[in-house]
Amino acid sequence: MVRAIRTIIIAVLIFGFSSGYAFAALQIGKNGLTVNGFIENDFGLKLGHDITKRDEFNFFEQRLQLKTKTYPEWNSLLEQWMAKIEAKADFSIDEYYNGRTNADLRVLSLGLAPADWLDLKIGRQVFTWGTGDYLFINDLFPKDYVSFYIGREDEYLKKPNDGIKVSFYADTLNADFILIPVFEPNTVFDGQRLSFFDSFQGGIAGINSDRHIIGPAKNPENAEYALRFYRNFESYETALYVFRGNYPSPRGYLNEMNRELFYPRLDVYGLSIRGPGLGGIVNAETGYYNSRQDEAGDNRLIENPMFKFLIGYSKDLGNDLSLGLQYLFEQTLEYDNYSKALLPADFVWDQYRHLNTLRLTKLYKSQTLRANLFIYFSPSDLDGYVRPSLDYDISDVLKLTFGANLPWGEDVYTEFGQTEHNKNIYTRLRYSF
Repeated sequence: MVRAIRTIIIAVLIFGFSSGYAFAALQIGKNGLTVNGFIENDFGLKLGHDITKRDEFNFFEQRLQLKTKTYPEWNSLLEQWMAKIEAKADFSIDEYYNGRTNADLRVLSLGLAPADWLDLKIGRQVFTWGTGDYLFINDLFPKDYVSFYIGREDEYLKKPNDGIKVSFYADTLNADFILIPVFEPNTVFDGQRLSFFDSFQGGIAGINSDRHIIGPAKNPENAEYALRFYRNFESYETALYVFRGNYPSPRGYLNEMNRELFYPRLDVYGLSIRGPGLGGIVNAETGYYNSRQDEAGDNRLIENPMFKFLIGYSKDLGNDLSLGLQYLFEQTLEYDNYSKALLPADFVWDQYRHLNTLRLTKLYKSQTLRANLFIYFSPSDLDGYVRPSLDYDISDVLKLTFGANLPWGEDVYTEFGQTEHNKNIYTRLRYSF
């Protein structure tokens, strides 16, 4: 099976990039499914040196994505409920791991509209909401930060879930309810591809990291729930969010002696608003994080409750130039109790964190060339992350991308400072069909 996947990907890559013929979407049967997708070759040259698996590169893969959708008509009830089946799968060869092949089912869902006021979507899908640009307060759905830091397409930042989404519509208020039966965590650094700050070792770790991350048991008690109420007031979009589940990243120490981390239980309550202002678009979002296993903040091994606030502004400056600004404020609550519980050898985390972002986008050559710059900067942590990229549409089906991931920081234990050695410059060549 592994050899078959590898052979198929290589064959399609060779055909797509070397033939003189552009091929369109694949149609199965005379009136059957239409399959779209892309083939892509990616490479990221590593600029730093650490103790990960490789020093030369941290991103080198070939990828094939296939996707399709269909509206089944073989059943009168499905036709009446406007049923839609969607599927998307990725097949890749990861040269970082000596040509390891991967198959990833990203979407397999059934959508139904049983009534004018009700939509259902069941199966594997990507959930997302909130107003932030690369900043997430009420979007607690899983992210793949390894993909983000090595230069994969933005699509791969958000991971799929198996779950059910129920949407209700009314004249005065709309609502989305999401049920995720099995917890899916963020993909975080493990030292194999990207180095990180390992608190057990007190510094930057790579393949020498021996920490263990323990996930919650797969039972109904650990199902996750997310709820959003939303409506428009004239030109302003407003929303209220509720989440009950676990921290998506490991924020608790289960057993210090055995170097075990875990995902503590979490409730989040939030609000957001987005609409016109100051000649552009203004958004604001807030969230209260209730750390259910450390509500008083006196357990030094588990993340404290926290308050987060985000405000953003975006504007089209004309001449195909756009600007985006954001400010994120985070406050650790019950900080006095946390401070009193610390042991002399513990790392001390700040009570407040401030983070600013800047996005500049400029289009050239009849909008076929897109230059983008995204910058994170934290004046409280004295760290940041610069993400420049350049996309060129060579043709309607062929796109070339150059970019870089340039994190930095004064201290090795901050969010971006710990990733300083993971800098890279990358390129992606994509053929879509």
